Amino acid sequence: MSILSWLFGKKEKGIDELCGFLKIGARELEMVMISYREFALKKRNGGIRTICSPDTELKKIQRLINRRLLNGMQAHYSSTGFEPGESIVYNADSHVGKAVVIKLDIRDFFKSTGEERVFAYFRKIGWNQEAAELLTKLTTWKGSLPQGAPTSPRLSNLVNFRLDSRLAGFAMQIGGDYTRYADDITISLDEDDKFKVTQVLSFVRMILLEFGYRPNKQKTRVMRRHQQQRITGLVVNQKIQLPRQTRKWLRAVKHRHGLTGNCSLNENQLKGWLALEKMVEVQRG
Repeated sequence: MSILSWLFGKKEKGIDELCGFLKIGARELEMVMISYREFALKKRNGGIRTICSPDTELKKIQRLINRRLLNGMQAHYSSTGFEPGESIVYNADSHVGKAVVIKLDIRDFFKSTGEERVFAYFRKIGWNQEAAELLTKLTTWKGSLPQGAPTSPRLSNLVNFRLDSRLAGFAMQIGGDYTRYADDITISLDEDDKFKVTQVLSFVRMILLEFGYRPNKQKTRVMRRHQQQRITGLVVNQKIQLPRQTRKWLRAVKHRHGLTGNCSLNENQLKGWLALEKMVEVQRG
């Protein structure tokens, strides 16, 4: 029996059912210490990202919740980040060869996904008040999803099912396509209609505010056919590919490595770039 049919097939589930499902004792689950180590990472654009890394025992519990509970739940089909079988290539696929590609970024995505929405989600899928409070306590920190917890990526998709549904429905109404890769929202149009572009920007901002999010105005992009249309690092003007400058650089790196056995990348970095190049070639088909 799937987790979905188990949850929705009976009355509300409590702590005992949660412990049975996670295969862990009630005392161990309730007594786990909620403790995180916070540190800052520099973003590529020069900003700072705060990472909240859970302590070992809490991380172990979060991985159990991920594997035995969250992985069986359904996110919206338009949500392509952190989902099994999805990738940046599949996220870009819906927007290839479009007249206009509109990209918006959600500011402080995890931090803006509040604990009240996480609690409401656990209640909605069948856990009683006590169990939902415990699950929320185990998966949130300082009132929101902690960036760095194993459960945060999947929960960010699950609690945003309705947001994705609203935006996907709106895109369909105006003849467009919608995807969301974590905090990156993309809507593309077959026609370069200025009114529709304005409509998209206005509607998306309104819906984001309704769900407690703020768009990052500095990262909002309207990309037309005569411009490079780039989504999650991939160009989509005619087909999905790495940007020309990146392809040229990678060819030079591979050439130098083939001639001398050395290059500007270490072995792991080179393997990572080659894997990305291969993934784009295979998945864009």
